Amino acid sequence: MDTRSRTHPFPSPALAWLTVALAGFLAPAAALAILADTSVNAPLVFIGGPTLALGVMGGGIIAGAADGRFWVGVLIAILFGLMLLGCAKWFGMPFLPLTLSTAIALVVAAISFGARGALFARSSGGKGWWIAVFVVAGEAAIVLTALADPEALPEWLLALLPAQWAISATQSSFAGNDLLASGPALLALAATAVATSVVTWLWPRRWPYIVMFTTWLAVSALVYYRPAPPLPQPDVASLSIVNPYATRS
Repeated sequence: MDTRSRTHPFPSPALAWLTVALAGFLAPAAALAILADTSVNAPLVFIGGPTLALGVMGGGIIAGAADGRFWVGVLIAILFGLMLLGCAKWFGMPFLPLTLSTAIALVVAAISFGARGALFARSSGGKGWWIAVFVVAGEAAIVLTALADPEALPEWLLALLPAQWAISATQSSFAGNDLLASGPALLALAATAVATSVVTWLWPRRWPYIVMFTTWLAVSALVYYRPAPPLPQPDVASLSIVNPYATRS
């Protein structure tokens, strides 16, 4: 999907691509380096899951919006995800192999976030990447707050966030669960990718937004009422990154 105008191609400011690198790889990799030093006995599920998901989100949405092409956002998101997995291993964190469920979670999340970036490009042109930056920053701030203090935010708010869906699916795969365990989160990511693409294809028609928001609310309800299984408790008392839905039955 190429959302750029042939007569007015998007500029590619250096700042946009520096932001892609920062949000999608550099900041998550730095977080892995810091957390690996302080929580060396923690399994990758507690640190790598959120870090990988946020990196994929940052890279996919901002790159898709900066370039204007859906597939560029998807490829960059997948690339950053694989690079972050490599960083986790390099930093000596207990490593889980890239299983089929992890690969599917990575690809589905990349597609969903790439579709959102393409929509920002389509609706806002060369300024779409700025919108993408604010969206990524907002969602990341919310989920990081919840990860630091699981009681700080209501569960229904987290269930509304695609970033949290990606975290849930990634953590579930790292914990060794099968695809059924992360099925609601993966379905939410896939469904919103399709609905978002419909809006992009039919732009500037505005009625498809109703389809997109209806889909978003429906899959959010699914994620809320069908959360992923609780994660096993870490063996380090200082680790605060846990599944925000772990207390739900």
